[in-house]
Amino acid sequence: MADMYRYDVEILHVLVSPAHAYFGRARDGAAAVPTIDAGQADVVAGKGIVGDRFFGKAAHMDAAVTLLAVEALEAMAAELGAGPFDPLLARRNVVLRGAELAPLLGRDFAVESGGSAVEFHGGRPAHPCAWMDRMLANGAHAAMRGRGGIRCRALSDGTLHRGPATLVSPVPLDPGQAGVAHVLRPSRLP
Repeated sequence: MADMYRYDVEILHVLVSPAHAYFGRARDGAAAVPTIDAGQADVVAGKGIVGDRFFGKAAHMDAAVTLLAVEALEAMAAELGAGPFDPLLARRNVVLRGAELAPLLGRDFAVESGGSAVEFHGGRPAHPCAWMDRMLANGAHAAMRGRGGIRCRALSDGTLHRGPATLVSPVPLDPGQAGVAHVLRPSRLP
């Protein structure tokens, strides 16, 4: 992959959970499943994050790793007049600061951290579910539309490390747009 544009970002959280927490009726509450905010997580090409609920699942191969810009949650909290949201409640695998993600749909890109690089393909938007109203705040489901992050296919093996990182993009990005809602269109799948 050609290194065309490099952006300093920060990996704030790496969520690894072996089971789904949000299913069924929101009024019944989330499932009590173990969830780890890992300091690092291993990624396997074509399978996703080792130990995660989407790892190696055929239905999720093209979207096994989810990325979210924390600025989106911060903008939503401000719009809704709510306190800061716990980024882990959004249930995205990788929460970044300083990353505009929408332009990466349909493109190959990389995240370098801790001396390792992991290549991804931005497959489709990570649409929010109605659970966001229950878990974050009333109105969060609608507020998160167009800024719920992206679902990606892992193209290479590597390790994601919490802390300073570099986002390597084939297209120019505007980190100032990380919290802005975008009309996201999924790429054509192969």
